[in-house]
Amino acid sequence: MNRRVETLCLSALLMSCAATAMAADCLPVAKAAWIRLPPVAMPMMAGFARIENPCKASVSIVGAESLAFDDVSLHETREENGVSRMREVAALPIAPGKAAELKPGGLHLMLHGPYQPLAAGEKPVITLKLADGRALPVVFEVRKSAP
Repeated sequence: MNRRVETLCLSALLMSCAATAMAADCLPVAKAAWIRLPPVAMPMMAGFARIENPCKASVSIVGAESLAFDDVSLHETREENGVSRMREVAALPIAPGKAAELKPGGLHLMLHGPYQPLAAGEKPVITLKLADGRALPVVFEVRKSAP
């Protein structure tokens, strides 16, 4: 193989590696993240946010965790035959350029067993786990109502 072809092949390989690395560095963005403050202390709370995917590849949220709660899981509320039912969701895929809305009455985070009572204005971190092994730490604000 001549030197020019080798150089072109090496350049193409390096550019594809750089593009892959940049795509892997791209993370979803969480906006307006909040936790609803219940009227009285409860063993369960709910978290909401808008999660945007500015990346060129799909991302999938497959779990969550927090040092403020014993357990965090993704849930969906749906009405079936006039009855509101909640179920755990194993994964939340978000296509490139799209967003997922975690909101009351729909997709949301269930926050079980707060380690201490939370007050309005506090900002616990909930880390969203992505299917590719990466993590997205998100600051949630405790509020009485949506921002």
